[in-house]
Amino acid sequence: MTELLLGPLLRHVDATSATIWVETGGPCEVLVGEAKARTFEVSGHHYALVVLTGLEPGRSRPYEVRLDGELVWPEPDSDLPPSRIRTLTPGDPRFRLVFGSCRKPREQDALGPDALAAYAHRMARLDEAEWPESLLLLGDQVYADETTDATQDWLASRRDTSQPPGTEVADFEEYCHLYFEAWCEPAVRWLLSTVPTSMIFDDHDVRDDWNTSQAWREQMTQTPWWPERIRGALVSYWVYQHLGNLGPRELAEDDVYQRVSTSGTDNAELLREFADQADREADGAKGTRWSYRRDFGPVRLLVIDSRAGRILGGGERSMVGEAEFRWIEEQATGEFDHLLIGTSLPWLMPTALAAAQSVNERLCTRPGLVGRVSEWFRQFADLEHWPAFRESFDRLTRLIARVADAGPASVNVLSGDVHHAYAARADLPGAPVHQLTCSPVHNTVPWYMNRLFRAGWARGLTRLSEGLARRVGVPPAPLTWSCVSGPHFGNAVMTFDVDGRTATATLLQPERDGAPIPLT
Repeated sequence: MTELLLGPLLRHVDATSATIWVETGGPCEVLVGEAKARTFEVSGHHYALVVLTGLEPGRSRPYEVRLDGELVWPEPDSDLPPSRIRTLTPGDPRFRLVFGSCRKPREQDALGPDALAAYAHRMARLDEAEWPESLLLLGDQVYADETTDATQDWLASRRDTSQPPGTEVADFEEYCHLYFEAWCEPAVRWLLSTVPTSMIFDDHDVRDDWNTSQAWREQMTQTPWWPERIRGALVSYWVYQHLGNLGPRELAEDDVYQRVSTSGTDNAELLREFADQADREADGAKGTRWSYRRDFGPVRLLVIDSRAGRILGGGERSMVGEAEFRWIEEQATGEFDHLLIGTSLPWLMPTALAAAQSVNERLCTRPGLVGRVSEWFRQFADLEHWPAFRESFDRLTRLIARVADAGPASVNVLSGDVHHAYAARADLPGAPVHQLTCSPVHNTVPWYMNRLFRAGWARGLTRLSEGLARRVGVPPAPLTWSCVSGPHFGNAVMTFDVDGRTATATLLQPERDGAPIPLT
């Protein structure tokens, strides 16, 4: 009997369709209800994405997973509710999304309670009407550069970890191990099988400071182990995370997926070539677009890749290439009440830190010692958020201002990465605009960073940073903003609730639930 190794993960769900992802122990046919798919192979691993169509809108139905006719899900001894597919109801004014980022495996108890597992247990006790319609994971699903003790022992059993890259992962096989470790915890596995989940990567999915600058890229390409590392990262991201972000129509139009899912052979070489192309920068563009869009009735979710799509060569510096930015701008128009922009890195940072990042970007362009020291400090202090890509920050701000002025109920940017949570209000005309940041789900931050993040909102330090910005030639930011909740520290997830044209965000921590943050 073929084993179900990982999943099922419920990924894309709309009013009439759903996709379910699995990893299996061998080649087989995967059956979910009346829908079925053959597994495809990548380097000896086997996966399937089952596409269910023609579903009834607004219906909740339990589902089972069979491999070659044998029932493998739900597990017979589970005390959790049955996994369900809940299609969207057209015209329903209510919607709930849960989001967060930065989740290390449960083994590391010193990090405190896992907020995602805690939310899963809480959700299992709730009436189904209170379950969220969507889960958004905003980066650092796996930590390729900060592995657990158990993973380090496993790595040492297959290669010499005294040689680079040491206890960091080196290739696709080792990435597969990381995903299994991250998603096998029973409560989290049930949650992912029941709540439609969207994902995007951040730096630790590949390596700390991934694509922070052209200097960083050049340093990494000089290491002999990097080419295989980035291939393994992008191939595994495509398999484990990206495919599920696509709906049935997008899958049907995706040439790589169509070739992989129908080849009948091991697709390792095909996907390695795809990964090389995706990482390559040519003529101000990358070889693939990881950004995507989801619609949930009155809510549009526009997820921006703020890592892999960066343009850094030839004197340019942009979060994404010109063609991708135009695509983002096109997707931000249409019929919706609430626009959610998901990006792993915050758009609005603590005000003093935002100005400091723009200053550092400018100083990194200086010749000689100033430029070299500034580049070192950029990498040391992780100065790589939207304000550190100032032209991109300004362009995203103009886009958000145009959308807010067009009459939606709200515009909200959802982010993670910075290992604390806060809500900031942008001073823009039109609809209310907020930056909602929630991180970490299961990680920590040094005590001295807590103080820095708090100080980052102080008026005195902000005036100092902005004065320095003027001295080095950085123009004033095109908007002002202020913190309306936070900073909050500790593991957490955040909910975003819509009821018609009203929206509320609430920070949920394993130790206690926070107060709602009205977004009006």
